[in-house]
Amino acid sequence: MQVLFETRDPQAAGLRQLAVSRLQFVLRRVRWLVPRAIVRLSDLNGPRGGVDKRCVVELDTDGKGKVVIQAVARDWRSAIDNALGRAARALLRLWQRSRQPGRASRDTPRRPPALPQA
Repeated sequence: MQVLFETRDPQAAGLRQLAVSRLQFVLRRVRWLVPRAIVRLSDLNGPRGGVDKRCVVELDTDGKGKVVIQAVARDWRSAIDNALGRAARALLRLWQRSRQPGRASRDTPRRPPALPQA
């Protein structure tokens, strides 16, 4: 799995190793499904403080589309952990949904119920 880390914030740049190792730990069981992941950290309102640290996790999957999750928190670690937890759950749901056999899509018309014979 290729992991890309992007940030413009100098404080967040020091969290590269933490974000990459947490991502690899969280996705250890479904690593085969994700060939590429991007972690983006940004500070929404600069040095003013508050709940403004954003972590965006983008997972490219093999044939199942993209999973993009965003989390905003007071500190970087919480934002990273929240986004990675939600991304893992979303990826697991996507994988389980694709494995269910015979699931009708919304585009296929359903047959009307059979009328009783008199």
